[in-house]
Amino acid sequence: MDKKNVRYNILTIIVYIIGIILIIQLFNLQIVHGEEYLEQSSSRLTRETTIVAARGNILDRNGNALASTVNQYNLDIYKSKIDNKTLNNTILQAIEVLEKNEDIYKDNFPITINNNVAEFKISDQELKNWLTSNEFSEKASAQEVLKSYIDKYEIEAENEAQARKIVAIRYGIEKEGYSSMSAYTIAENISTKSVAEFEEKNLNFPGIDISTTSVRKYLRGSLASHTIGYVGKINEDELKSNEGYSMNDYIGKTGIEYVFEKYLRGTNGKKQIDMSIDGTTTGEYITEEAIQGNDVVLTIDANLQEATETALKNNIEKIRTGGFSETRDVNAGAAVVLDVKTGEVLALASYPDFEPDLFVNGISTEKWNEYTKGEESALVNRAIQSAYAPGSTFKMISAIAGLETGAVTRTETIYDTGVYPGGYHPKCWYYTRYGRGHGALNVSGAIKNSCNYYFYELITRMGIENLEKYATYFGLGQKTNIELPGEVSGTLAGKTLYDKLGQTWYYGNSLSAVIGQAENNFTPIQMARYIAMLANGGKSVDVSIIKDIINSEGTSTNKDELKQYVDNRLNLTEVNSENLNIKQENLDAVLDGMKSVTTETGGTAYGVFKDFDIEVGGKTGSAEVGNDKVNAWFAGFAPFDEPEIAIIVMVENGSHGSYTAEVAKEIIEQYFKLQEESTEDVTAVPYTEEQN
Repeated sequence: MDKKNVRYNILTIIVYIIGIILIIQLFNLQIVHGEEYLEQSSSRLTRETTIVAARGNILDRNGNALASTVNQYNLDIYKSKIDNKTLNNTILQAIEVLEKNEDIYKDNFPITINNNVAEFKISDQELKNWLTSNEFSEKASAQEVLKSYIDKYEIEAENEAQARKIVAIRYGIEKEGYSSMSAYTIAENISTKSVAEFEEKNLNFPGIDISTTSVRKYLRGSLASHTIGYVGKINEDELKSNEGYSMNDYIGKTGIEYVFEKYLRGTNGKKQIDMSIDGTTTGEYITEEAIQGNDVVLTIDANLQEATETALKNNIEKIRTGGFSETRDVNAGAAVVLDVKTGEVLALASYPDFEPDLFVNGISTEKWNEYTKGEESALVNRAIQSAYAPGSTFKMISAIAGLETGAVTRTETIYDTGVYPGGYHPKCWYYTRYGRGHGALNVSGAIKNSCNYYFYELITRMGIENLEKYATYFGLGQKTNIELPGEVSGTLAGKTLYDKLGQTWYYGNSLSAVIGQAENNFTPIQMARYIAMLANGGKSVDVSIIKDIINSEGTSTNKDELKQYVDNRLNLTEVNSENLNIKQENLDAVLDGMKSVTTETGGTAYGVFKDFDIEVGGKTGSAEVGNDKVNAWFAGFAPFDEPEIAIIVMVENGSHGSYTAEVAKEIIEQYFKLQEESTEDVTAVPYTEEQN
């Protein structure tokens, strides 16, 4: 026989055999077990739900969690093939369980019952709009409206109060919608007691399901709130500009939460749920695991941050209540601690602060109004978003500029008579207070005594262009490019600014600018960078609050990738400044002046630091800002011989810089105490849900 025919016959037989097998199987499925499988398919539903990925942690430099996620249990209801009576009874039973365990359920129905009387619980204007949008007469009573909904939902209850509870849920379902695939959430963050009861009596609650989701938790309350920021429900504008989000998602709104949303947000997973036709859950299967977001590691030390915030808050309260020599209307301030070598932010405080947790599920109107009240808004990060006249804390730059340009030498003295003969004849503060001048002072003495006359003479000799040049080198009047949103540039007084404004710069403007007034307005973070540069030998530093970003596999994000991301996210531009190679002997002369401020009789901060164990270089400042307001500054670094940290403290309307020096003293004390403790125990305690 031909080999081709043999192969053909074999193939034909195989095809026939396969066909017979398929026919037998179809007969078995449709005829023998048809009714059985039909019953199963008619009594089972399958839906796929999203497993929301846990958001990445925000950690301090030692690995301590500042923001994390906790599991939250929600009570959901899906549409199922049950009648109105069963649905209403299920809702009522669910409410009774929640109320018994003191869990709160959604209730946006605008009618309440007081002493068996139905009443509207919204304002007249809101009520008018609500009645119109829901097709009721503007004259309809609360009783009439409630009865209409009871009839509409076919509710049979023992009393009106009980019926109203069912109406609240049915009304929410009607407004938000639900289906067999998409649930309506009856209650969020329910207790484990309620969860146990619903799971135990699952058959009594058709359509009811317990879902688990990850919720943002700020573990140390308001600590570093301006840096960390907060998350909230995504709004329509954010939804349009962020791909891959849904209306139920949360998104970073401010601070680190906003800037690093891409890294903090995890990848959601999927879960399959099997239900009977009446909505009872019969099985659950994870089809795609959720991946937690990356951890963002900050440069701040949580304990130093807490000490800084506490010291600042207490100082403001002390000034406000007359704890010094006067009482001032004081309610706001900022403090910054930088590593002088690396530019890393070790603490960044702004007062007043806020509770980020309050924003997660929507902040109350009352609390929002409290936080956003006038000039005292708690949502403004004063360390980077507000610029202030630096007053006498600017004088070290004036001194450096004078020394470097040769306008004055380190040993040369200028005799302060009290009233400067040039310009508008400005007076030294010492003359205003005591009726005489400081006498002969060299540069170190001028800084110690904060002698305005000395600096008036400096600007007369060197000109405003040189002052601008050195102030720019120290980063004043320009962003530090810290990885936080909303940083402002501030302004540097000088001809450059006036040329942009189309105005003429006069000699009198220079006399104001050289002592840190005129249009000089800088952020506390800029000032901290400037002090760090003074302390480290005049070397430029890059300010940063991000130490690392670590993914779920423990791998760090590439530094170049991270920088490019931040630059794009915040629309940052590089500021290239010429290295001025400041002579160390000139720096030393200025630093010696700062040392005498804290260590010698007559120094403006001597009273604060005279018995302190650690030598500190410092400078106080009192900057007039109009309306009898004077902002108080202290700028310093420690320890003097081998500087590690630079500190800036600013209190709005704090009057005297010597007042704010107390904050710096407490910060320095805590910094070295923590350094000592860290050598004994460097183990960070990871956050667990049980600790909460």
